[in-house]
Amino acid sequence: MRTSLHRRDELLARHTTLRIGGPADYFVIVHSRDELIQAVQWAQAQHLNHFVLGNGSNILVSDAGIRGVVIENHADKVLEYEIQAKCAKGRRYENRERVVAESGASLPGLANRLSRKGWSGLEWAIGVPATVGAAVVTNAGAHGGSISDSLVRAEIFDTTNSIEWWTCDRLQYDYRHSNLKGRSNEFVVLRAELELQRDDPAACIARMNQYTEHRRRTQPTEPSVGSMFKNPPNDYAGRLIEAAGLKGKRIGQVQVSSVHANFFVNLGGATAKQVMELVALVRTTVREKFNVNLELEIELIGEGLTADC
Repeated sequence: MRTSLHRRDELLARHTTLRIGGPADYFVIVHSRDELIQAVQWAQAQHLNHFVLGNGSNILVSDAGIRGVVIENHADKVLEYEIQAKCAKGRRYENRERVVAESGASLPGLANRLSRKGWSGLEWAIGVPATVGAAVVTNAGAHGGSISDSLVRAEIFDTTNSIEWWTCDRLQYDYRHSNLKGRSNEFVVLRAELELQRDDPAACIARMNQYTEHRRRTQPTEPSVGSMFKNPPNDYAGRLIEAAGLKGKRIGQVQVSSVHANFFVNLGGATAKQVMELVALVRTTVREKFNVNLELEIELIGEGLTADC
């Protein structure tokens, strides 16, 4: 396999933002779209499951690790070009920016790069620790924006070795969800094409700075997985957890953050088992007190993890 790195039994705790995760049978780092395709094809030829890992956020990896091949995606080539598109009322044309980014590109890095050029639409992503591919899969978002607002289409590689461009309709986007989520062994995002609008660079930068400051004030600095639960309709998961008296609650080395109750933080040496015990406690308590079933936003990866609790 032509890749930069290929090794056995790599501890995935080194590659996730929560710093939790057992070994991968095989671990590969790729740096281009072609290498990503080759790694998936190698896994298929060996009859091994594969999982494409981006920045390691928004996932909890089992203490037992992942059987098969984990492909850490650093394919980050970005192409930009301008087009003319009709404005909302269709009465005139305006310049738009089209961006084709490989799936391993940093989402906040892309947001910063484009916003400083005066292209608006991704400012919300400045603090979201995700790759472009992961954002496509999860419909990542923040501050009222999401990737589906800007996505034109995504290039998808599947287990039949077919490569097709999927529109948002085919991706079936919903809140923090697409029909790719949970199907990492079937489909791999190769590239995404986004469209952005022209704006004053100073205004774009000001919005990014505002979002960055808000994140610094309201989110913990310890290792975390990001938001643990989806917000229920017309409410916030963090508000419910705090109102249930669980802010700061701890099991082992995992704690409900004292800064934001929808974040679980690793105090050092935490395990996936402890995370799931705390998840079960929080879900049960919120259900009993408020009759609300909290749904996990994160994805559970590897042996022995289940959302049923």
